[in-house]
Amino acid sequence: MLDDFVTRALLAGIGVALVTGPAGCFVVWRRLAYFGETIAHSALLGVALALLADVHIVGGIFVCASAIVLMMFFLEGRDALPSDTLLGMFAYGGLAVGLVVLAFFPAVRFNLNGLLFGDILAVSKLDLAIVWGGGAVALVVLWWLWRPLLAATVSSDLASVAGLRPERARLAFGLLMAAIIAVAIKIVGVLLIVALLVIPAAAVRRLTRSPEAMAVGAAVAGVAAVVGGLLASAEFDTPSGPSIVVTALVLFAITRIRWLGALG
Repeated sequence: MLDDFVTRALLAGIGVALVTGPAGCFVVWRRLAYFGETIAHSALLGVALALLADVHIVGGIFVCASAIVLMMFFLEGRDALPSDTLLGMFAYGGLAVGLVVLAFFPAVRFNLNGLLFGDILAVSKLDLAIVWGGGAVALVVLWWLWRPLLAATVSSDLASVAGLRPERARLAFGLLMAAIIAVAIKIVGVLLIVALLVIPAAAVRRLTRSPEAMAVGAAVAGVAAVVGGLLASAEFDTPSGPSIVVTALVLFAITRIRWLGALG
């Protein structure tokens, strides 16, 4: 029989993977990895504000990450700086400001290593409810956004002509990313969450024939990475979050070798 904390870790990781897999497909298709990295890095400022305000860190991260998304969309096209420069400023600026804010309040206790690299084995029942409840809502929203986002990925102009409002869908997806990252931070941490979004989707990209099949495959690959990573972490006494990401990388390598072999 598995210990309670191991069971909670498995359930939390699976719940996150079922959401990050499908959402990660759009991150791969639309080349939004750096955008996701910006939201994730700025999440540390949300953690600092949440601890100071004595609220759950998921709420603090979501509010801060959403503010970053809104500012990015407001500045895009209005500022002379390139988008990647703005992303870099927000990403590392948010990370630095969060650490500086926390330094002014030494009495506030927090696990920096867990925030950066995840602490899935410390998931509580409340965290589990947030992961599965928030994940279910995120999947419903993603299903609602699926058609306009997919159309905008193919051609933004055609999506506009079809009345699908691609810009509104892009903003909604950015806020959805903020919510997913806020919910998933405790699993793999600020520095690794984007890997869980990108790697499973990239692993199955060449093995699927439709966007929907890729979304399902990415979810399955993400679940496999979580289960395999936790087993490897228990076997080799390695950090759980990084072990999950390494397992996802191994899956990516296996699927890429298989795809290249099929081409040969």
